[in-house]
Amino acid sequence: MRLELRLVAEVGLVGLPNAGKSTLLAAISAARPKIAPYPFTTLAPNLGRVVLSDTESFTVADIPGLIEGAHLGHGLGIRFLRHLSRTRMVVFVLDLSGDFTGDFKTVSGELAAFDPKLIERPAVIALNKLDLVDPDEARRSAKKIGAETGLTTFAISAQNHVGLDPLIAAIAERLAQIDKADVAAGV
Repeated sequence: MRLELRLVAEVGLVGLPNAGKSTLLAAISAARPKIAPYPFTTLAPNLGRVVLSDTESFTVADIPGLIEGAHLGHGLGIRFLRHLSRTRMVVFVLDLSGDFTGDFKTVSGELAAFDPKLIERPAVIALNKLDLVDPDEARRSAKKIGAETGLTTFAISAQNHVGLDPLIAAIAERLAQIDKADVAAGV
């Protein structure tokens, strides 16, 4: 017999190593994951609770950075990807100062290769590290990747707590829509 423990979180933060997933988790919740400016700081998923009000909150899982080939087990990818199977929504955390379009293709490709149902989940994009690029360039980049992917995109700086409120509101709204759909479907 083999038992497998999977995290229970409504939202999964996914991205390449050093995209700022742990920084984002720390910025929107009381979680205090290890944060450092080098890849693979996060070696195990971290959970945080985002509290919107006395009656409204949701749980977020910071999934360690995925690399190309994660669905094949590279970089312990399968161990990390399995935790996403119980999430209801995905937030792609991409480094705005890097090749965020290529990063999105890599991460979404790994999700689809691991489990095609994961890429069908509701999702948004958080273009992180806004503090490292020109604000006009950030707006253009957000529009570009939003148009290419069809996903709502937010330019944020998790480190400086910039742009987080609209991101959190969009996640909460999408989770509420999922709840209504589940109730209507009798789930």
